[in-house]
Amino acid sequence: MRWPGRERGWVGLVVILLALVIVGLLARTALKSYGVVEDPDKARHVAKPGATEVEQAATVTPRNALERARGVQDMVRQGATEQEQRIDAAIPK
Repeated sequence: MRWPGRERGWVGLVVILLALVIVGLLARTALKSYGVVEDPDKARHVAKPGATEVEQAATVTPRNALERARGVQDMVRQGATEQEQRIDAAIPK
């Protein structure tokens, strides 16, 4: 009757390993959806050598997405600065 009592440690270890596998699969799926990890199942969008500027801009990679996001951030900052200057100019002294 001592046999089931000795197996509790192994059962706990198996449950922990199963939980770790589930968390790993969920993390991989999340990273793929965020575009951090490349998904080999998806077709890559690579611009052709003679592609136009619009076609080259349509090719999205994580690096291009980050550069575009930084460009948008700079544009927003510049717009905020210009708006602040207009507001300051409109206020009579």
